[in-house]
Amino acid sequence: MELHQRIISAPVDFGAIRSEFGLASAYPAEATVEARGAVDAFAGDRIDRTDIELVTIDPPGAMDLDQALHLERTGSGFTLHYAIADVGAVIAPDGALARESGVRGQTYYLPDGTVPLHPPVLSEGAASLLPEQTRPAALWTIELDENAEPLTYSVVRATVRSRARLDYAGVQADADAGTLHPSIAALPEFGTRRIEAGLARGAIGLRLPAQSVIRDDANDGHWRLVVEPRTAADDWNEQVSLLTGMCAARIMLDGADADGQRIGLLRTMPPPSESAIASMRRTAAALAVAWPADQPVGRMLAGLDPNSPAALVLMSEATGLLRGAGYTVVNGSTPEILAHSGIGAPYAHVTAPLRRLADRFATEICLAHCAGTPVPQWVRDGLQPTADTMKRTDSVSGKVDRACIDLTEASLLAQRPDAVFDAVVIREANGNRPAEVFIADPPVLGPCTGGPKEGASVQVRLVSADPVTRKVGFAFPA
Repeated sequence: MELHQRIISAPVDFGAIRSEFGLASAYPAEATVEARGAVDAFAGDRIDRTDIELVTIDPPGAMDLDQALHLERTGSGFTLHYAIADVGAVIAPDGALARESGVRGQTYYLPDGTVPLHPPVLSEGAASLLPEQTRPAALWTIELDENAEPLTYSVVRATVRSRARLDYAGVQADADAGTLHPSIAALPEFGTRRIEAGLARGAIGLRLPAQSVIRDDANDGHWRLVVEPRTAADDWNEQVSLLTGMCAARIMLDGADADGQRIGLLRTMPPPSESAIASMRRTAAALAVAWPADQPVGRMLAGLDPNSPAALVLMSEATGLLRGAGYTVVNGSTPEILAHSGIGAPYAHVTAPLRRLADRFATEICLAHCAGTPVPQWVRDGLQPTADTMKRTDSVSGKVDRACIDLTEASLLAQRPDAVFDAVVIREANGNRPAEVFIADPPVLGPCTGGPKEGASVQVRLVSADPVTRKVGFAFPA
């Protein structure tokens, strides 16, 4: 048995995962040709808003830039301009590109490259909100009060021009230094107030360690596991997208088509069960975490030190509260569930159309309602197929993400048989299910035999690591 030594990287081949899940990155020739020749179907009907000094915030190196924003502090609140790539304007509804993207559903992100929803010539080129490029966009304008609650909101087709491409770490550094770009100088205050509004609504936010697989630049073909730091800037920027999606849902639910019927495509989630909340309360009590009877679960979680063992346990258990998410079609009827319990309000996906099929359809509904025009028939006809595709591909995407992490975990740990690691017990054993532990270095989640207690900091021994099956296992005591 050896004590843990730092594991830097390991050779990993993700090709088997692509094959297992049928992820073919090559786009059909007909759809690619169509993408290369795409033109703006609404070029003559747009308002020119290239005067707005928009900026984008994305991971470093990203080229499929869906969103650009400008946030202004006013005397009575805030004004948000949020430009979203107008994919509906450059994809013919009955063309090969629409058919292929309708099957793909979304972009899959693997460590060694993407399997794109649209050909890169479109998603990373002509339709992307790249800096200093004039682009067609669906431009949201949202007026907010002093507490960052929306007063008015609308979306129109416009021409826009982004001024700068920023990334999350850079935005956080600028915020800390007091040198934020003028277009987002109000983002910290806006984001803080929107986060508080979410907690007041009963929103549930999780801050579990986010595992990522990154390339080891010093060793060709080698990969590393890291925990992506979650900055305040991530949270502030997320609030812009969440706000826009909530406004979109309200437009759909408050509007009507020519026949007086509501039409929409919502992202919904049922409320957590009373038994799940009761289980969390028992866990919190066992961990000596104070949780007043009248305090919503989201506010309790927000008050935890995210680096504490108790927070890891409770955040992990809270994932069980956020289950059953789906896409709900509103097309002349009123479904039973219209809200998203994790957000605490009705919500729709409209801010990532380059990467997610549903956003193109939901955006077209909002554009039609705001313009007072009928919702296009291709949108109405495509709502249920789109919801079905999103359900299928969301499942695949989650499995692909997990498979890539599992493969990397097993490949890294296979280099250290019988090693001993410091760990936190995330879940204790239950019936035939073993305990689950979190290893900080390298960041690994895995099953553990021996019955360690939930929330305990322990040492565990690696007993298995198989890259073929993508499984690892630990034992307690070490």
